[in-house]
Amino acid sequence: MSASRDLHAHLIGQPGSRARINTPALILDRAAFGRNVARMAEFARGHGLALRPHAKSHKSADIARAQLAAGAIGLCCAKLGEAEALAAEGITGLHLTSPVVTAPGIARLAALARRTGPLSVVADHPVVVDALAAAMQGGPPLTVIVDIDPGIRRTGVASAAEAVALARRIAGHTSLRYGGVQFYCGAQQHIANLAERRAALAERTGYLSECIAALAAAGLAPAVVTGGGTGSHVVDAELGVLTELQVGSYVFMDREYGECDLGAADAFETALMVDSSVISANAAGLVTIDAGLKAFATDAGAPVVLSGAGPDVRYRFMGDEHGALIGDDLPGLGERVSLGAPHCDPTVNLYDAYHVVEGGELAAIWPVTARGRST
Repeated sequence: MSASRDLHAHLIGQPGSRARINTPALILDRAAFGRNVARMAEFARGHGLALRPHAKSHKSADIARAQLAAGAIGLCCAKLGEAEALAAEGITGLHLTSPVVTAPGIARLAALARRTGPLSVVADHPVVVDALAAAMQGGPPLTVIVDIDPGIRRTGVASAAEAVALARRIAGHTSLRYGGVQFYCGAQQHIANLAERRAALAERTGYLSECIAALAAAGLAPAVVTGGGTGSHVVDAELGVLTELQVGSYVFMDREYGECDLGAADAFETALMVDSSVISANAAGLVTIDAGLKAFATDAGAPVVLSGAGPDVRYRFMGDEHGALIGDDLPGLGERVSLGAPHCDPTVNLYDAYHVVEGGELAAIWPVTARGRST
């Protein structure tokens, strides 16, 4: 049992129980979350796209189940440990979006493929393809997707010719199945202006189309073209090249995506927040709350104040355990404030559980199933 459940299980279903949760606490608004899940599922269906949301955003079996129930065909995982943790909870249709390269990792991947449902993994090097093939001898064929670098030089083959060579290598192994290609334009996701983002994505998708044409000419046309994200899903649907969306942050909507014009007719809502409490109020124009560097990921700047303080109030980090609220209309000692995460994925990884609320009531506690599973 998690520390959060030990502390708060007795509050579930009690009126006004959100105000009695120990802080800082990771909060999930069930209604907003449910609408976000339904909107993206409807969007994918309406555009003839498969939906395979990225679990790196939430690391939660409960959230994965909600996405599958809404029509997702499976989940993406960034790390093998995430896939292992979700598979242990019965989640199937998993796709690993980062290459698994080391001998221990490939052994774990082969074992996971033998004990779970359909599983796929990306590769971007022939040596890795050969190692995967050797590890899968005697088992069901493992689906391998060719990872194509969209230009950020993080992972992926560097040219159409390399994509063809790698696809041919995969198809040549009886213990593997060539599944298609992956193309994730991560650098374009947070371009704030929609027109500028559309132009950048169109240019990169043109390159993807060249790779697909080369594969088709070699008799290796990809059955699956997977990629995209919350920031690009509308443009990806317009461009019509992807067959599968790997969206993730839409379930929560952090500050980074909130500052972008996503181009969606129905906007996604902020569903994830951190509740905090004022622990000192002795300075004019400033109060101290109990949520600092250990409560939020810091790569995207400061969190935003959602409720519990005036519209002029801003947050400033004050150390590991503390944050400052600065402004005129401030909460008093012991009062609570809700803050939105600047970047949801690494913020979630700081907590052991979601406190799922309906209005002012704690409705459930969902574990962050794959918290810390970075290997």
